[in-house]
Amino acid sequence: MAALVEGNSIRSTVRMTGVSKNAVINLLLDLADACAEYHDQHVRGLRVHRLECDEIWQLVGAKARNVKPEQEAVGWGDVWTWRAIDADAKLCVSYLVGGRSADWVHDFMQDCVSRIRGRIQHETRYSPATCIGTEMKSRERRSRS
Repeated sequence: MAALVEGNSIRSTVRMTGVSKNAVINLLLDLADACAEYHDQHVRGLRVHRLECDEIWQLVGAKARNVKPEQEAVGWGDVWTWRAIDADAKLCVSYLVGGRSADWVHDFMQDCVSRIRGRIQHETRYSPATCIGTEMKSRERRSRS
């Protein structure tokens, strides 16, 4: 696990430790289950003043529009990771991996509510700043002598 935590890939971890790729992956899956269970049991009753919620899109195998029915049946396609973070403590309050429908959002927000005591301020959606102008600057070319 130390090799993976330090940023090594699964393949480099296999080479460094001499264990099989399946053993590394199984260890990683066991750790993921243990972390999820720990988070579910201990991240409760939080006092959160500002909650930042966002979703992150990723694809599994291929984008949804390119996925064949047999691939979709085994989990290929678009996947969304929903996350809620305490803006002050930077603690991950809740997360959910799934779709982007209203049902998924409802489940995600219900989980957030179950973990927080009292009222919160839900942070609004981030909007990038508006460009108010540009300015061209010339660069002097330096010649090498």
